[in-house]
Amino acid sequence: MKRICQIFRSPRKPEMYLYVDKAQGLAEVPEALLTQFGEPQPVMVLALDANRKLARVRAVEVLDAIAAQGFFLQMPPTDAELRQRENARSREQAGG
Repeated sequence: MKRICQIFRSPRKPEMYLYVDKAQGLAEVPEALLTQFGEPQPVMVLALDANRKLARVRAVEVLDAIAAQGFFLQMPPTDAELRQRENARSREQAGG
């Protein structure tokens, strides 16, 4: 399955993103979620299929969520994920 997705970022929570089908837009996103998310800020449009590599989530999870509920909400990384990311950067800088 291939889908053209519009991705929005939250102005309230760093690294929180909302993926929707570009043709449907935000129509399927619950009002309560939009209220907490803040005014969605467009980031990009991309063609997404199950083989596409994404940074923090599997593309098939995004596609399945959009098919089932009309959107996918990518939450900010946890503290543990942030520490792991920072440790990886430190190792790269030390070795390179």
